[in-house]
Amino acid sequence: MARYPFNDLAAFAAVARTRSFTAAAAEMGVSPSALSHAIRGLEERYSVRLLARSTRSVAPTEAGAALLERLEPALSQIDAGLEELAAWRDEPNGIVRLTTFHWIASTFLARRLPAFLTAHPGITVQVTVDDGFQDIVTGGFDAGLRFGEDVEKDMIAVRVGPPLRHTVVATPEYWDRHGRPSHPRDLRAHRCVAYHNLSNGTVNAWEFEKDSKSLRQRVDGPLICNSSDLGLALVRAGDCVSLHMEEDVTEDLVSGALEEVLVEWTPPFDGVFLYHPSRRQTPAPLRALIDFLKD
Repeated sequence: MARYPFNDLAAFAAVARTRSFTAAAAEMGVSPSALSHAIRGLEERYSVRLLARSTRSVAPTEAGAALLERLEPALSQIDAGLEELAAWRDEPNGIVRLTTFHWIASTFLARRLPAFLTAHPGITVQVTVDDGFQDIVTGGFDAGLRFGEDVEKDMIAVRVGPPLRHTVVATPEYWDRHGRPSHPRDLRAHRCVAYHNLSNGTVNAWEFEKDSKSLRQRVDGPLICNSSDLGLALVRAGDCVSLHMEEDVTEDLVSGALEEVLVEWTPPFDGVFLYHPSRRQTPAPLRALIDFLKD
C-alpha cells in the first residue's frame, strides 16, 4: 500500500479541482497547511511539480492536469464503493454539506433540522448560508436548497416544500394615508423597503406576475437592507411597504395588523427544492435527509 499514497492523491485532486487550498481543506476537513504538506510530499516523491502556486492562486501544471484527469474517475469509484458500504448499515452515518440562503436557513431548515438530527444521531449537517449562488460541485457541497425556479437544469431536484407566495404588505393606517396601489408601478409613489443583494452588490427589483406575464418593479424608500426581519419591523411600525414571504406575515394578516395589496400580481411559485449533482448512488446520509424533508 505504501506505493499508492491515496490520501495525498485525494488531497491533490481536491486542490486541483477547486483551485483553492482553503476550499479543498474545508471539503476534506483538514487544515490548508496539512494539504500543502501532503502535496509537497507527493511532488517530492515523484520529482514532478503538480501545482503552480502564487500568493493569490493555485492551478495544476500540465503534469498535474494529466494526473487529475486520471484520478477523478478512480476517486469517484472509490467514493461510490464506500457509499454503497454505508447502505449496509442500519443507521446512516456521516456528514451532509449544504448550501442555502438566509430565508430557507432561518425558516424552512430551522423548523425541520432539529427533528432530523434527533432521529439520526450518526449524521452531522454542515450548513453554509450565502445569498449568492454557490457551485455545489466546486464548493464541495453535497446538496443545495433553493426555490425551484433557481435550480440549475443539470441538477437532480427534489421538491421538499409546498408552493410559496410573496405578498406586498403595510399597515391599514399606512394604506389609508397613502392610498392602495392597483398596479406594481404605483409602488414608485410609496416608501418601500429595498433589499440589497450582497452577492452582486445590486438592489433587487420586486418581481410580479399576472396572466403569465412577468414584471420587475424597482422601488425606493428609507431603508435598503438584506434582512427581512429588519424590513418587517419597519413595516409593522407603520412607516413603510415591504415585500415578504406570505408565511412570515400570516399572523399579521389574520389579526389585521397588516394588509396585503396587489394579490392578483403575486401568484404562488415553486417552493423549496433540494438539489444535488447526478451520481450513480446518493450517499446514505443525504438520502436520509431528502426522505425526511419530503415527509
